[in-house]
Amino acid sequence: MGLFTKEIQNISEKSNNQLNDHLFEFATVDDAKAEETAYSNYSYWRSTFRSFRKNKIAVFLLIFVIGLILFTFIQPYLPDQKSPTQIYINAETGMQDRNVAPNDEYIFGTNSIGQDLWSRIWEGTRTSLFIGFAVAIIEVIIGFSVGALWGYSRKLEMPITQLYNIVDNIPTTIVLILMAYILRPGISTIIIAMCITGWVEMARFLRNQIVILRDREYNLASKTLGTPGYKIIIKNLLPYLISVIMLRMSLAVPAAIGAEVFLTYIGLGLPVSEPSLGNLINEGRVLMMSPDLRYQLIFPSIVLSVITIAFYIIGNAFADAADPKNHV
Repeated sequence: MGLFTKEIQNISEKSNNQLNDHLFEFATVDDAKAEETAYSNYSYWRSTFRSFRKNKIAVFLLIFVIGLILFTFIQPYLPDQKSPTQIYINAETGMQDRNVAPNDEYIFGTNSIGQDLWSRIWEGTRTSLFIGFAVAIIEVIIGFSVGALWGYSRKLEMPITQLYNIVDNIPTTIVLILMAYILRPGISTIIIAMCITGWVEMARFLRNQIVILRDREYNLASKTLGTPGYKIIIKNLLPYLISVIMLRMSLAVPAAIGAEVFLTYIGLGLPVSEPSLGNLINEGRVLMMSPDLRYQLIFPSIVLSVITIAFYIIGNAFADAADPKNHV
């Protein structure tokens, strides 16, 4: 009986071992696979653009603005285009084609001295957009540099604060007027005048954000490990500032165009020979009360309004998309 029981136990153990060999395997240590489990394929910019694409209106306006900018550059090379500065003469009367309403020959009509409004509006849009983008880029470069140093370096906090107080208390309108009087009227004069005080708001916003972020644990740990300050700013702080930078930049473009319109309105803008949205709106403003000539104000005003609204919506949408808190 005992031998029979032992035989049964041996058979049972063999069957269990065979079953275990089929169902289970011994685990082996693989350092490469262990590292892969901690790997994340997260990309900041890929997540930003993925979030931005969800806003269909902003995507449509972005495509529209890109198309508008491209059209302003290719418009002079299209067939049957007229010069924005040439004064056109009526072949039958020998007189200037003054204040001609929109027709087949003049799509947007002509102005008071016989210049084609269609070509002048697109030339003016190109000029105004150049001013707007130049001012926005310069403001971002100066504002980010000053704001980063202002918020991150405690040694520079006091002198930059005093500089901010001085510049911020100078009215922007006075700076624009003085620069227009001191320098020769032109595109460079307007850009310089707008950038003298335009970087202040950008620097202040960025400084406030950096003060909030600079003493967080991961930044303190990086500083303790000897990471240079510029790397901490670029790697740890910049992703959280992109939303603020893009929002301020998108608002700076229409603001610069509006300032150019204001300078032209008070007679200190670009020369009349240099088409711009400010010049065109100022010329149309004089004819606003004449119903037959009101088109000279309506067309450039529509272009300016579309650009302003588009940049505002695109800037807000991209600012939301660039915020890491909205990345899932």
